[in-house]
Amino acid sequence: MLNHELSYLWKYYLHLMKYLFLFALFFLKAFLSNAQQIMPLYEGNIPNYKSSTDEEKTVIGADSILRIEAVQKPTLTIYLPAKEKANGTAVVICPGGSYRILAFDKEGTWVAKKFNEWGVAAFVLKYRIPNDKWMLHKEIGPLQDAQRAIQIVRQNFKQWNIDTNRVGIMGFSAGGHLASTAATHYAKSYIDNSGKINLRPDFQILLYPVISFKDSIAHMGSRENLIGKNASAEMINEYSNELQITATSPPAFLIHATDDNTVNVLNSIYYYETLMKYKISAEMHVYERGGHGFGLYNKTTKDNWMDRLYNWMQAKELLDKK
Repeated sequence: MLNHELSYLWKYYLHLMKYLFLFALFFLKAFLSNAQQIMPLYEGNIPNYKSSTDEEKTVIGADSILRIEAVQKPTLTIYLPAKEKANGTAVVICPGGSYRILAFDKEGTWVAKKFNEWGVAAFVLKYRIPNDKWMLHKEIGPLQDAQRAIQIVRQNFKQWNIDTNRVGIMGFSAGGHLASTAATHYAKSYIDNSGKINLRPDFQILLYPVISFKDSIAHMGSRENLIGKNASAEMINEYSNELQITATSPPAFLIHATDDNTVNVLNSIYYYETLMKYKISAEMHVYERGGHGFGLYNKTTKDNWMDRLYNWMQAKELLDKK
């Protein structure tokens, strides 16, 4: 009788171990499929860098948003869609934060995961925070990183299954300033580009973006953090991106809220008007309410701006497989 009970318990144990193993295997597979590669933006020396104590710090606030401060060593976090969904389009995402911090998940990783659902490869850029302590010329540091991110995506197009003619850039708030800078300053390479990789984004997506550094509508915190408190008129004009649009600027999609008391909605409106002047394809949605920094969801409306973006990208044939 005892032997029979032991045999039964042993069989039960083996059966249980089998299911536990399969259960663990399932979750390991799920984990690995969602695991993301993080790569340094530069191999070897970082351009425009001077030696400094590494002060980078990650903070999760009371609002549960992850913010990164004092970035000196930029990285690219790679989010690739499932192979069966991949359509060849890629987006470099620039989180916002007044050029002082990066709202890395709310305006970065969360958005990247949404793009993956659409079959779009997404690359979240942890760009350097401009600071004289660790930069020789702080005003070009973030732009160097944006150009380098575009360069990396196009260089690795085979590995990541990307169409080099469908590489865009996206930015929120000050990240929108960076994205629009990359979309208007691409004719000059601020990084080593001996391979002559195309640094022009094929499209730009701007969310409540800082665009202008003109006194009347500038977000002064972003302006001062990037070009300093005593910037010359020439420097202010150089980084007022509504003044830098040309006939070859890429198509744009813009979102803003009228009641944005941080970044004046006129930033988007002036940018859109200048795009129209140069006959650049553009679409803009301005919500009555929403304030600033609403990320993926403007809770004041049932309308989802990501749906509007999906429709725009679909109309631009950016979601078709190629």
